[in-house]
Amino acid sequence: MRTRILGAILIATAAGGVVACQPTDGSKTTGTPASGVTTSAPKDDKPAAAGRKTVPNFVGMGLQSAQDAAQEQGFYLLKSHDSLGRDRMQILDRDWKVCSQNVKAGTSQSTDTTLDFGAVKLAEKCPAKDESAPSAADGTMPDFKGKSVKAARDALDSSTSITVNDASASDRLVLIESNWKVCTQSPSAGTTLGGQPVAFTAVKFEESC
Repeated sequence: MRTRILGAILIATAAGGVVACQPTDGSKTTGTPASGVTTSAPKDDKPAAAGRKTVPNFVGMGLQSAQDAAQEQGFYLLKSHDSLGRDRMQILDRDWKVCSQNVKAGTSQSTDTTLDFGAVKLAEKCPAKDESAPSAADGTMPDFKGKSVKAARDALDSSTSITVNDASASDRLVLIESNWKVCTQSPSAGTTLGGQPVAFTAVKFEESC
């Protein structure tokens, strides 16, 4: 039997034929396509080039609505921040409204431009301008009075030992620090920071120190 198969192969080869070996497991093999056969080109996964669009006026809109409108225009790089400088996170966008935007309305911008919305809670009034967060980047203690405890903590080095006490007589725990404002601080503003512990007293924002 083996001799007959070998003979058949030799005859086919002598006649100029081509013998294609096929696997015995039923699977298909692929090779170079015959002349005139087209193959599909590899898919191009590169993102479309950024275009230019006119930036709408988002001020006064709900934060979620502003974000949706920006995306409809092709702007997908979106950020938001607390316009009151309290360093609150905008977790539920529908509970916030836009007070400012970093790119002027009516200007033509590339759609890969990052849009940053300054926002406050719906029941709050927008400030005349965004309040900047305090910073201790120059190595001195900022004046934190009236600032949120969270913003004060974030301004200091992460290794700083910080204690916060209720400035009222209620001895409450300061849990959500963005809802509390600094009344007193130690060390005082302007002191050179060298790793010393920091102490604050604070009350809730709707309260007086």
